[in-house]
Amino acid sequence: MKITTAGSLGNVAKPVVKMLLAAGHDVTVITSNNDRKDEIKALGAVAAVGSLSDAAFLTTAFHGADAVYAMVPPAMGTSHLIQNIAEAGQAYAQAIKAAGVSRVVMLSSVGADAAAGTGPVQGVHQIEQLFQQLAGVNVTILRSGFFYTNFLRDIPLIKNMNLFGNNYSGEDKLVLTHPEDVATAVASELQQPGNGFEVKYIISAISTGNEVASLLGPAIGKPDLVWTTIPDEQLKQGMLSAGLSPELAGLITELGQGVRAGLVTQDFFATGAHVTGKIKLEQFVEEFKNQYQQA
Repeated sequence: MKITTAGSLGNVAKPVVKMLLAAGHDVTVITSNNDRKDEIKALGAVAAVGSLSDAAFLTTAFHGADAVYAMVPPAMGTSHLIQNIAEAGQAYAQAIKAAGVSRVVMLSSVGADAAAGTGPVQGVHQIEQLFQQLAGVNVTILRSGFFYTNFLRDIPLIKNMNLFGNNYSGEDKLVLTHPEDVATAVASELQQPGNGFEVKYIISAISTGNEVASLLGPAIGKPDLVWTTIPDEQLKQGMLSAGLSPELAGLITELGQGVRAGLVTQDFFATGAHVTGKIKLEQFVEEFKNQYQQA
């Protein structure tokens, strides 16, 4: 098969590319970074350098492809973030139709069923809606939970302030996913024909902030580590101090509010979806411990 993948060589995309190449497929990798070309070539794939918002570029990259892996970064630019993601979705849809692609696998997120109140996830909600309208295309939407690896961003705060938390309660249910489980699911789906428009959840664990803290704390020599519910404004100010744009800080704060309200996870639980990933939270603890010790 000829398969085109987005995501350059990111945490999900790189293992996907490796798995597809190992299975004998011809792979074209979309990247916006020209410096990635040599690394992509070294893997045995072909690099296509351009923008996800450029429909003409995507059409060329998709030409002759039997399947396409579609994704967008959680933030595109520093302003008009939801609009930018939606415009990338429009470029994708236009290129898929123009190139005659019949199989698409898209990485989405928990909460993408909701049209509002989920921060940056609202962007992939709009792309899901666009892809559902693609006639004659077998589309599989893979909704991931929050990545385990997002907790690695908390290491500086844990080290310097013994602070671990977010703007939702330690009792709020979280659906979590390891990037490797997403990569395995994406590679598998790309090699299958699909069946119309489908939504599948790729979840590795269901947990809470309190449970995560109780696992991570002892592993890093902080058995007293607890989950802290951070007020919205304090969380936002912390992100602004770290250099995030006001718009992105506001959207991430809204995402936490969506978790707090149960909006982000409501469809996952309402549809009876379940854990399908293989990498458990307890396995990630060792990865977290290593990164903590090296920080």
